[in-house]
Amino acid sequence: MATRSFRPSRRRRKTPIDLDALVREAAEAARARRQGYRERSLELHGWICAKCAREFDRAALYLLTVHHKDGNHDNNPPDGSNWENLCVDCHEDEHARGVLGDYLTKKD
Repeated sequence: MATRSFRPSRRRRKTPIDLDALVREAAEAARARRQGYRERSLELHGWICAKCAREFDRAALYLLTVHHKDGNHDNNPPDGSNWENLCVDCHEDEHARGVLGDYLTKKD
């Protein structure tokens, strides 16, 4: 019985993959997913930052982001329990704290 090799096959694909189309499709799917939960979060939690309480109007709404509390962007429950609306400054601060904490505790 022959041993199976885990090296990549040298056989060429008969139909080339259109990488540009693949990237476009993935980007569009991600954009649609983000838009769906962002709109829902804004509807549920209002146009206000959960950390600094800054209120937003339509002109500045692009500065209000959705933060996933557990860090999993695919965890989007319909009740919004994994989201909080944060302004870009507070969102950056939230992620920077995790990086700093990992660094200080020498966590990989």
